[in-house]
Amino acid sequence: MDMMSMVSSILAAQAGNTQQQIATTFLSANASAEKSAVQTLLGTGTPSLANVAAGIGGNINVTA
Repeated sequence: MDMMSMVSSILAAQAGNTQQQIATTFLSANASAEKSAVQTLLGTGTPSLANVAAGIGGNINVTA
C-alpha cells in the first residue's frame, strides 16, 4: 500500500467517525424529544402550570 492510499484511508476513517458522532447526537436528541412528547400525551412526568391562569395551582384555605 503506498503512502497516498494510507493517508486517504485514514482521512476517510476520521470523516466516518465524525459522521457517526453527529448521527449519535441527533439520535439521542430525537429520542429525548419523543420521550417528552409521549410523557405529555400520557400525562406523566412533572406536571407543568405554564399554560394556566394566575392563581391556579396555588394553596387553598380549606379551614374557612
